Amino acid sequence: QVQLVESGGGLVQAGGSLRLSCSASTRTLGIYGMAWFRQAPGKEREFVAGISRTGGSPTYADFVKGRFVISRDNAKNLVYLQMNSLKPEDTAVYYCGAGERFGGVPFRPSYWGQGTQVTVSS
Repeated sequence: QVQLVESGGGLVQAGGSLRLSCSASTRTLGIYGMAWFRQAPGKEREFVAGISRTGGSPTYADFVKGRFVISRDNAKNLVYLQMNSLKPEDTAVYYCGAGERFGGVPFRPSYWGQGTQVTVSS
């Protein structure tokens, strides 16, 4: 069982930046593919970005390409999502997920965090 905890969400103005962190309870985070998803009110959860076990093959949804960067530090059991040039439409609860392998989309995590709220004001 892997427990994931997201942090770093908050309220930011359009054009601003936030960095989300996902902390894992396991000391072997490096065996999992990781991804960030988001869910806005009234909408389905959607893929945002994913990364392989070793940090390679970062993949992004089209709506965040060039603005968001996913990275990981396996030694610290952390995964990050750097979000730049934020837009009001980025407002959502952001979740990190861990799965056996990340090889692109679709990616169906076996473990989820509880989410962190990101609100972007116009």
